[in-house]
Amino acid sequence: MIRCALAFVLTLSTTQWAEAACRQALALGLDVSGSVDAREYRLQIGGLADALNDPRVRQALLMLPGHHVDLLVFEWSGSGDQSVILPWTTLNDTAALDAAIARLRATQRRDASPGTALGAAMELGARLLAERPGCQKHTLDISGDGISNFGPRPRDVRDGLAALSFGPLGLTINGLVIGADNSASGDSRQAEIGALASYYRAEVMLGPEAFVQTSLGFEDYARTMAEKLLRELDGMVFSQLTPPARVDQ
Repeated sequence: MIRCALAFVLTLSTTQWAEAACRQALALGLDVSGSVDAREYRLQIGGLADALNDPRVRQALLMLPGHHVDLLVFEWSGSGDQSVILPWTTLNDTAALDAAIARLRATQRRDASPGTALGAAMELGARLLAERPGCQKHTLDISGDGISNFGPRPRDVRDGLAALSFGPLGLTINGLVIGADNSASGDSRQAEIGALASYYRAEVMLGPEAFVQTSLGFEDYARTMAEKLLRELDGMVFSQLTPPARVDQ
């Protein structure tokens, strides 16, 4: 069903994408399942705000006036338990970016189900990205601290989404894996992070430029998210897709 709905929305020509004012649609999904406590929630939401406010990220977001990035942030947990906390926002100037950051900092945690429905979060992210069919690039960024235990299997969702057309660059799904905050766990902590990163690569990651970033706990989330955003906001898509200007003879 999701495949039919998205295919209808994403019917545009290559020329329309190449001339689009929106160079990238970026949807960020944050894990708020039962494994994320109140402190970790604040570190995650505050870390995202800090990452967006990083001078390097701000420059990457605003570097091409007239060819903006559209940003959306949603929270996910159980199969039917997701919530958009920052609706689609066009980041075309400093004021828009500052307002988005302020909204994230003011977000309060809602009651959420304890499950981890990663596949359902991927489906939602794709539906939300389909609301921006004119953007040149479509990127879904999923953060999580555990494997899926409810809803559709992530691999099945990913394979279905791979068959859809999201423009000349397709859909990219990246992951941000969050390890345990307890540094005393030593080697076992590294092993757990490595296993979860491998799971995301096998079940979630989609697209030729896709990647999985790892965070050594929620304390490290802001730094890791900033690095991840810098990889995603490469700024080169516009120059690669825009046809040369016509010269009248």
